[in-house]
Amino acid sequence: QVQLVESGGGLVQPGGSLRLSCAASGSILSILAMGWYRQAPGVQRELVATITSGGSTNYADSVKGRFTISRDNTKRTVYLQMNSLKPEDTAVYYCNAEGRDSLFRTFRSWGQGTQVTVSS
Repeated sequence: QVQLVESGGGLVQPGGSLRLSCAASGSILSILAMGWYRQAPGVQRELVATITSGGSTNYADSVKGRFTISRDNTKRTVYLQMNSLKPEDTAVYYCNAEGRDSLFRTFRSWGQGTQVTVSS
């Protein structure tokens, strides 16, 4: 079983910054990709950013130039640096990881979510 634990959410004023972290643990053989998704009330969960084990990144158009995803493979941790935050960035942010466990089974796991609120 693979667990993801997120941290770093909170309340920030428009234009401010936050950094989210997500650490993976459990019987992991390899993690192919990690990412962040978000879900605002009444809205479908949407992709924010993803990063592969090789460092290739993908961003939603709405966050390009403001958010940066990175990962530390040795720590099995993914980060999301969020700058120039806007009220429309307010949502619960979820971490996601895909890979293979120690029994060579594929997995796709989600974190519990962390609230990000951008408001003055």
